[in-house]
Amino acid sequence: MAPTLHIKRVYDTPAAADGQRILVDRLWPRGLSKDKAHLDHWAKDVAPSDSLRHWFGHDPGKWDEFRARYRKELTENAEAVAALRARIGGKAATLLYAAHDTGHNNAVVLRDYLSSKD
Repeated sequence: MAPTLHIKRVYDTPAAADGQRILVDRLWPRGLSKDKAHLDHWAKDVAPSDSLRHWFGHDPGKWDEFRARYRKELTENAEAVAALRARIGGKAATLLYAAHDTGHNNAVVLRDYLSSKD
């Protein structure tokens, strides 16, 4: 059975329906304490590389290319992706991100990647 994967800004209020709360950013979110984050896991190994993150710069005009490059990184990082899949284990999970743009961020790509590879 495929897990239910949600995405949510890490700054949003936690909810019971979140399941496991997994931060998928490489950097810790600004201004957020570890207590307020309510994380179960920080999967920084599956976050985009620093070079890809800097190149993208949250520019929606680069979205399609960012998605392709990030998916390539995920494919090449199969061990970390497998570890994340095992952690999720077919249960509900919420992939957390810090970006302001709710439609153009790494959690969107990661959720779609994990969902398409089941």
